[in-house]
Amino acid sequence: MITEAALNNAEWCEAMCRAHGRPGGFGPRAWTNSRRTPLYYPDAVTLTADASVRDVLDGIDREAPGASVKDSFARLDLTAEGFRPLFEARWILRPGWLPAPEVTAPTDTSWRAVGTAAELHAWALAWSGGDAEEAALFRAGLLADPATRVVAGYGADGRIAGGAVLSDSGRVTGVSNLFAADGTDPAETWAGCLGLVDDGSPVVGYESGDDLAPALAVGFEELGPLRVWLATDA
Repeated sequence: MITEAALNNAEWCEAMCRAHGRPGGFGPRAWTNSRRTPLYYPDAVTLTADASVRDVLDGIDREAPGASVKDSFARLDLTAEGFRPLFEARWILRPGWLPAPEVTAPTDTSWRAVGTAAELHAWALAWSGGDAEEAALFRAGLLADPATRVVAGYGADGRIAGGAVLSDSGRVTGVSNLFAADGTDPAETWAGCLGLVDDGSPVVGYESGDDLAPALAVGFEELGPLRVWLATDA
């Protein structure tokens, strides 16, 4: 299932790159982008456990600073190529047969997909904590992608309580960029977002540190490690 999760994540990275006019490409063992990708997004994602150093590095820009690689199976060693580990995380899976967790509070929060450019901008500002530069990452082109849904929970006053991105890759749905606004329980954000996933679809993603426990609390299980590498010139 890590293979499915890695492919789903790579397809989300590709969707983000397309929205910025910088599409990448899929090979048999890795997704790569020959141009520098948007902020926080890797230049390569391994798709199989046997992906090699050359599978990822030969398809990316090594001249511009800031190259990064998502090693989906935590099997590569890129130290000799001038990279250092940036962070490690755990792939997670929630089986499709589990019912969506119940949203218990606040009961006046309404969860739905973002539908307009203005709504997406407001969502992005809430996700970034008000940082306009980071919010600009989410461009209106994402709303036209049939595999991507940006979802949010709206309070009675219209304030965004939390949100996430749902990415449909056919066999699984990916959850990424999940956030809970100030005062919102992350478990409630998970519950609200999972309520918008199509019935029967396994849900995948990855989390680390303090963000892992709330996911496990709503029915996710750990699948295995991943590692993100960053060029030392960054």
